[in-house]
Amino acid sequence: MYFTKDFSKFFKELAANNHKDWFDDNRKRYHSSIKEPFEAFVSDVVIATQKIDKTIDVDPKKCIFRINKDIRFSKDKTPYKLDRSCIISKFGTKDKEYPGGYVRLSPEMCWIGGGAYYLQKDNLLFLREKIAKDPKAFDKLVNDKTFKSYFPEGIQGEKNKIIPKEFKPAAEKSEYIANKQFYYMAEQPTGLILNKNIVEVVTDHFKAAKKVNAYMREVFDS
Repeated sequence: MYFTKDFSKFFKELAANNHKDWFDDNRKRYHSSIKEPFEAFVSDVVIATQKIDKTIDVDPKKCIFRINKDIRFSKDKTPYKLDRSCIISKFGTKDKEYPGGYVRLSPEMCWIGGGAYYLQKDNLLFLREKIAKDPKAFDKLVNDKTFKSYFPEGIQGEKNKIIPKEFKPAAEKSEYIANKQFYYMAEQPTGLILNKNIVEVVTDHFKAAKKVNAYMREVFDS
């Protein structure tokens, strides 16, 4: 088991004391209850994921998001996040656009998912063109029984209200042409944090989404 009950307790207390002084006073606790266990967890997730996805060749530490928030353009100036999260892909957090796996652990809820959350204009265009060429191929992947059993809500994400005219015929055949994001997410109870099989639970989800990710990655790798 990677985490103790202090994982959730720490973040609940941080929520009420989200400032540098409190964090500095609890820094050793942060390292022992949060940082080090999460690094060990992510390292084992990377190793386990490599068995089902040979493209994953990355330093686990480069998959982990910083706990410090970017508050430069935010009205909320509290400096620390209230969860720990990571991206499992060959680029880790260096490339948030590239399709990969995602895990976020917090006292309120745990999330396992992945896909393409951040899509720049060109890659969005290429992915739409790929789907438009054969809408049934993508629909078959995202409606696969195994994928939907792990991710009941299927592909999620913001959609364009106005679809470029060249894609309107394809949009009649596939609802995903309008998507600006192509991610999938499964909510898990917080008990997952203390589950000794947490790595297996995570990688089972990643395995179920392997073909969906591979389809989207072709756009980035071509």
